[in-house]
Amino acid sequence: MTPVDLSNVVGTAAAVCTTVAYLPQAIKTWRSGSTEDISLLMFLCMCVGTILWLTYGIIVVSWPIIIANVATLILAGAILWKKLAAVFSCASGRSATRPP
Repeated sequence: MTPVDLSNVVGTAAAVCTTVAYLPQAIKTWRSGSTEDISLLMFLCMCVGTILWLTYGIIVVSWPIIIANVATLILAGAILWKKLAAVFSCASGRSATRPP
């Protein structure tokens, strides 16, 4: 195995692990409808960082980086979307952290 092949294998494995790590939280958040215990700042930073990693992957044409960050952005973005909806709903006097 060449160093390039090895780096692709390691990069792909890392990408799968870090992306799959968001799945349980995304599923739990979507099912429960609650984002009460989720940090808005953390997910904002995560989504911005993921967009930057995606941009980097596109620039260097690295498919493991591109694919992993698209998937991560979908999962983290869905959680962020729910959190933002809850924050703005609470600001307007309605509670969106728990389903009716």
